[in-house]
Amino acid sequence: MTRVLGYRLFQALLVALTVGVLTFIMVRALPGDMAYRIAAGRYGYDMVNTDAANAVRTELGLDRGGAAALGQWFWDLIRFDLGESVVSGEAVIDEVRHQLGHTVELALAAVLLSLLIGPPLGILAGLRPGGVIDRGLLLVSSTLRALPHFVVGLLLIIVLATGMGVLPAAGHGEPQNLILPALTLALGLAAVSSRVARDAMAGVAGSPYYAFGRTKGLSEAQVFRRHGLRNVSVPIVTYLGVQFIYLIEGVVVVETLFAWPGIGHALAHAIFARDVPVIQGTALIMGLMFVLLNAVVDLACYLIDPRRQVA
Repeated sequence: MTRVLGYRLFQALLVALTVGVLTFIMVRALPGDMAYRIAAGRYGYDMVNTDAANAVRTELGLDRGGAAALGQWFWDLIRFDLGESVVSGEAVIDEVRHQLGHTVELALAAVLLSLLIGPPLGILAGLRPGGVIDRGLLLVSSTLRALPHFVVGLLLIIVLATGMGVLPAAGHGEPQNLILPALTLALGLAAVSSRVARDAMAGVAGSPYYAFGRTKGLSEAQVFRRHGLRNVSVPIVTYLGVQFIYLIEGVVVVETLFAWPGIGHALAHAIFARDVPVIQGTALIMGLMFVLLNAVVDLACYLIDPRRQVA
């Protein structure tokens, strides 16, 4: 575990370096005048003119080379300072701290929903490979995984919000506002986890030790609980690390679609306003979240699987 956690720490440092450089270069390479975009974010599009844009350009030194600005960002990062927003003037860490709580709330709800939907259905399909449940689940999961996040979200809005009127289409502040965005992410996650659980269950159900459990006279529930559950859970938990990529990239689209005030929504607005410190800060936090979640998955697999502890 020490070696694994050391690798994750090295990965976090590499993420910080890569995110800082790539976001800085890509934002600077976007078409349009950065000064006009930043001025529009500060004063509104109706109040922007050449003088306002030139004042922003002079204040932020946008005419100078970018190497100094990038170097200053890395120096601030070493001192755990993400800088200040060039639009609002607020500290980036304060803005991210406020938005990150909403994103974590949405992500946890999506993961919990996906675990309630995907693995149970996958286990049922794996107990009878080639059956009706197995073939139906394959069709549904393949369709859901192929659809982009915004398509799934729009379909849920059309059916549940506009058509049936049982849930709000967007917003924040009420418990029901969380359901649609969390369900949008959860369906994509469940589509993958159900297939992983199905393959794991099919392999376990066909193993000699599982058959021996039946030979001992144990019921199907007892065999699954004693010989199947832990062996099936290891690949499911392991694959959660891969699913976090889907979750983190989906947060940006889903939060924007449902007007959820999280870090993904803030990142989309920061890109539009060319707010480089906010873009770098939010992208860095999202990258470090991925590394942290993978470290948690490594630890969970170590605790679930006794073979890793013995090794």
